[in-house]
Amino acid sequence: MQALKYARASSVDEAVQLLRDGGPTARVLAGGTDVIVLARERRRKIELFVDVKHIDELNSLSYDPSAGLTVGAATPLYRVYGDADVVRHYPAIAESAHVIGGTAIQGRASLGGNLANSSPAADSIPAQIALSGTVTIAGPGGRRQVAIADFCTGPGQNVLQPGEILVSLHFPHPAAHSGQAWERFIPRNEMDIAVTNACTYLVLNGDTVTDARIVIGAVAPTALLVADAAKALIGKPLTEETIKAAGEASKAAARPIDDMRGSIKQRKHLSAVLTERTIRRAAERARG
Repeated sequence: MQALKYARASSVDEAVQLLRDGGPTARVLAGGTDVIVLARERRRKIELFVDVKHIDELNSLSYDPSAGLTVGAATPLYRVYGDADVVRHYPAIAESAHVIGGTAIQGRASLGGNLANSSPAADSIPAQIALSGTVTIAGPGGRRQVAIADFCTGPGQNVLQPGEILVSLHFPHPAAHSGQAWERFIPRNEMDIAVTNACTYLVLNGDTVTDARIVIGAVAPTALLVADAAKALIGKPLTEETIKAAGEASKAAARPIDDMRGSIKQRKHLSAVLTERTIRRAAERARG
C-alpha cells in the first residue's frame, strides 16, 4: 500500500474543493472496494483519499412515478436491490446490483462506484445504459448531467475531469407495457467477473416492439448500446426470427479480446445468446 493522506468531506462542495486542491493524485473514497485495491497494488498513483461516505446526498435513494428513480452515487448496493420500488420497476438494476461481489462487498460498493471504475465488464453498466440513465456530476464549474451511455470512454476511463465527483444516478420511470432483463455468463456461480453480460429494455404494443435498447458488456472497451439489435426489433412483431436477428446484431457488434476468462469466439457467441435470453425475459415482463 502506498503512503497517502485522508480527508473526510461533509458536503459535495467540500469534496470538490478537496479533490481540486489534491490534484490528479486525489481520489474519491466511497465504498473503496475498487480504489483501495488499485492503491494497494500500485496500479494508480494516489496521494489523497477524499471520503464522501458521510454526505447525505450521495447516500440517498428516492422513487416517484412521475420523476423516476434517483440513487446517490455512494448508496450501498444492498439498499438498491433491497428496495421494493427498484425491484418492481427497475428489475434489471436490482438483478445486476445483486451479483456484484458478495454480501460484505454489497454493504459498501455502489452503482456510482461501479460506473466510476469504468470496467468494460462492470455488471451494472449495461442495465444503467439500457434504462436510459443519466448521471449528475459536480465539479469546480458547477453541476452537469451526462447520459450514462456517454460516460465511459475506455477501460478504466471516463468523462470525469479533475475535481469532479459523481453525485447521483437517475433513471426515468419505465414506459407502460415495457419490460427489462439483465443476465451475465461467468465461469463460477458467484463473485466472478463476467465473461459477457447483457441487458434489454423493450416496449410492446400488442406483439409489436415500439421501442428497444439492447446493451452488451465485457465484449469491447466499453459497454455497447447495440443500435442494430434494437433496429431488428422496433416496428416489427416479436418473433423468434426477429429475436435471432437482434442476437446476430449483438454478435456482429461485439469486439472482444482473448483472455483467461474467455475467448473471442466464446464472447461473440455469448453476445448473441444473452441478447436473445434477455429479450425473451423482458418481453415476458412487458406482457405482465
